[in-house]
Amino acid sequence: QGTVGKELIEDLQSKSIALHYLFVCVGGGGLISGISLAVKELSPKTQIIGVEPEAGNDAQQSLEQGQIVHIETPKTIADGAQTQHLGDLTFDIMQRNVSKIITVTDEQLVDEMKFFGERMKMIVEPTGCLGLAGLRKLVSSGEIEKGANCGVIISGGNVDLERYCKL
Repeated sequence: QGTVGKELIEDLQSKSIALHYLFVCVGGGGLISGISLAVKELSPKTQIIGVEPEAGNDAQQSLEQGQIVHIETPKTIADGAQTQHLGDLTFDIMQRNVSKIITVTDEQLVDEMKFFGERMKMIVEPTGCLGLAGLRKLVSSGEIEKGANCGVIISGGNVDLERYCKL
């Protein structure tokens, strides 16, 4: 998983592009932890922002409280993020490397699924849309400054097409 971050940063650096923000979906914390290790080594100024569903914000609560928070299985269309808590190892890495965790609604995820399908011709599962939904949320709120270089990890196409069409 760290190779995702490594390859992204190396590619951008080969083009003399500095990445200011990187948005990563959060479930159990494995993907964002691995990516953050590589990104922080190669591009320490890049802010890594985790994005999870509003209904399942155990990572957000955990980072805010400084300890792993356990929740009930969240009711969200982002089934890859229906985790009840982070792992000890991933939590430790996230505390060191992740700038913050934000949440998005299932409605925002559906909007991004439509965007990927209509504009990018990609089928992306709801969990894979978390990063883009988070970026759009922070851009619309003005938290991301104009001209900032932002990256989004798009993870997952494991969705039943019948279910995808219903969403």
